[in-house]
Amino acid sequence: MEERARQLLLLAAVAGVGAAFGALSTAAVFSFLSRAKRREGYVRKLLESNGGAGGKTAPGARLHDSSDLLSDEVVAEQLTRNIQFFGVESQKKVTESFVVVIGLGGVGSHAASMLLRSGVGRLLLVDFDQVSLSSLNRHAVATREDVGTPKAYCLKKHFSLIYPECQIEARVQLYDSSAEDEILSGQPDFVLDCIDNIDTKVSLLAACVRRGLRVLSAMGAGARADPTRIRVADLRESSNDPLSRAVRYRLKKDHGIEGGIPVVFSMEKPKAKLLPFQGSKEEETPSDYQIVPGFRVRIIPVLGTIPAIFGQVMASYVVTQLAQLDFQTEPIVNLDLDHYRILHHRLLEHEELIYGSAEQVLVDAEEVMYIVKELWRGRSARDQNMKDTGWKMWRSVNELMLVRWDKSKPAGVSNLILLKFSEADAHESTTLDQIKDEEPEFYAMVSRVLKRAETEFAL
Repeated sequence: MEERARQLLLLAAVAGVGAAFGALSTAAVFSFLSRAKRREGYVRKLLESNGGAGGKTAPGARLHDSSDLLSDEVVAEQLTRNIQFFGVESQKKVTESFVVVIGLGGVGSHAASMLLRSGVGRLLLVDFDQVSLSSLNRHAVATREDVGTPKAYCLKKHFSLIYPECQIEARVQLYDSSAEDEILSGQPDFVLDCIDNIDTKVSLLAACVRRGLRVLSAMGAGARADPTRIRVADLRESSNDPLSRAVRYRLKKDHGIEGGIPVVFSMEKPKAKLLPFQGSKEEETPSDYQIVPGFRVRIIPVLGTIPAIFGQVMASYVVTQLAQLDFQTEPIVNLDLDHYRILHHRLLEHEELIYGSAEQVLVDAEEVMYIVKELWRGRSARDQNMKDTGWKMWRSVNELMLVRWDKSKPAGVSNLILLKFSEADAHESTTLDQIKDEEPEFYAMVSRVLKRAETEFAL
């Protein structure tokens, strides 16, 4: 009776504001209440079956195959904002994906948490370590009750209450070369490297490159405080990061790998140094950190927000890649406004020399910044091979200039390419038809980049 009375009161309220809700029929209201009641009961059953009401999750328990997750009413509603953002088909790619997260501390736990909340259908969580009191300042879900338990099991326990439909495998294991086949098998759609040990990190990244697996690696998040300096770029471009330097050196020396691995890193110089252990009754001892002897020998001061943001950035990058959302990360181009003014002035002079006037230059210094940084990523249009990202990037403007792509059109934002001086001279002496016939791949690439400018400037 009480339930029926509440329904009648709601109907009365709807009738009282008929001008605003006139389209909402009595049948629609009862339908809404009925669906809400079914969802409530279904969610309660999910929680009970997954340990949320005193029960225990059965090993490997799973309610749905990942291929049909979005057909479930509760899952679809839980992921409705993602569906609105990506669209159903793209979100389906996410829910059908398999992601491996290795390293479940401050960075990895937040990355895994948001992958789960974004609807990734299958997760493999790998970490040899346990939750400690000192990790609670940065861990995504751990509580004091979790201290002393393996991080992998901790995440699985909490995740089962958030999104029980996800297939989660938790492994308390140290990644090394002997574990490669076991951990990286099954063709994961993405691997997240959230490891803080150089030897292990290098081994994992080399294995992913060798196997052709997409991998995103986290560099140093400790001893930093400025969230605005966090970037995603090729490993070659990461700067002010000792871990990046060490990983670059080891990958090249030991595996012949010089780049091509996207990383999350901070351009901020570390604000604090590594601290030695000072074992005492008040402080943690080395044994608290050395689940594997010799794995850690120093304490890294960490402001908990920064590794959390690293993890969030990693999850966002991976989910958008899985959904095939096309976007360009901000390039790491070390030029200031004066450099762009020089390039603008050089363009005006070139137009005067070639065309007798600069009247058809339709860009200012700010638009030159967009062209140089966003379109051509700070280097010549003839040096845009992604595997060379950061390797041949021009850090100054001494040998660069902007010229028209199509000489019959004005020098606008969608008709300017960045070239070296010698390349610019050669370009002025040829035609677009010649380039299209002799260099079809280059022609197609430039056309694609300039088309992006047309779209973004609504030209």
